[in-house]
Amino acid sequence: MKKIILFFSLLAILLVTSGCLNEMVGQKIIVQKRTGEENIFEEFREVDQKKQVEKAIDIVKNANWENEKVEMARYADYQLQFPFKNSSENKIASYLLWVSPNGENLEIVTDSDRYVKLTKQDSATLYKILTGEEIIK
Repeated sequence: MKKIILFFSLLAILLVTSGCLNEMVGQKIIVQKRTGEENIFEEFREVDQKKQVEKAIDIVKNANWENEKVEMARYADYQLQFPFKNSSENKIASYLLWVSPNGENLEIVTDSDRYVKLTKQDSATLYKILTGEEIIK
């Protein structure tokens, strides 16, 4: 009887563990950087460390988004693709990102006419996650 209980306990642990591993697969941010003066992006970096991906998603998700269409004076500096969970669906959300002229803030625009200018602290954290470098000050 003890062997049966042990067997089912181990089976349950394996099922729970495999479910958690499946949830982590594919959680990455693809960062593309603009090359030259044209609106052409090339792959720059992939962020796949779970804590960094979660922190970046939290910053973007909790930002004070405005529902308005904006036209920027220049092409975006970076293009980002985030994993996005909407109930049971996995989608990819794309964002265009600019470093502000003063080099202290990040501005993000979505294709669904949403805009945000991040705080200095959130900008510095997100930039470090996405590029591996400190934001220009």
